[in-house]
Amino acid sequence: MVTVLSLWLPILLAAVAVFLVSSVIHMVLTYHRSDFRGVPNETAVMDALRPFNIPPGEYVLPWADTPAARQSPEFLDKANKGPVAFVTALPPGIPGMGASLAQWFGYCVLVGIFAAYVASRTLLPGEDYLQVFRITGTVAFAGYGLALIQNSIWYKRAWSTTAKSVFDALLYGFFTGGVFGWLWP
Repeated sequence: MVTVLSLWLPILLAAVAVFLVSSVIHMVLTYHRSDFRGVPNETAVMDALRPFNIPPGEYVLPWADTPAARQSPEFLDKANKGPVAFVTALPPGIPGMGASLAQWFGYCVLVGIFAAYVASRTLLPGEDYLQVFRITGTVAFAGYGLALIQNSIWYKRAWSTTAKSVFDALLYGFFTGGVFGWLWP
């Protein structure tokens, strides 16, 4: 039997591999640069929102807190006039990357732990590389990519943006599967 603890090295090395691949994707390759766009007349929009001192968080415009409120004439009028938006507000200033990168690495480790768990319950010691690759790569792909599809379904994120991120997840799954297959006991 293979234990999750015995897989600590592939868990960590897969996390490092995914971290490095994602760094190349976002810093060298350019296909994610079109994921976001600026709003028309950005300065006027920012100047108009600034006096509200919106706290960091996620918001929707227009807002209704109950199904009944969503049917009210006032809400329907606001929705029909627009704009309709999902907004994520951050604190003022340039967002620091350190904490986000540390959280991303922690997430990569977490996905590796789940891949290790599933593999440890389904594979034997000495298992064939390709079988280890399939199991751990599939779990990693699911962990990195499938939940992103909800953002296009419910929050209207561009399907092209989601497709690019799901493609990234496929690459992360390949690298995770490769590391686990290489280091499988």
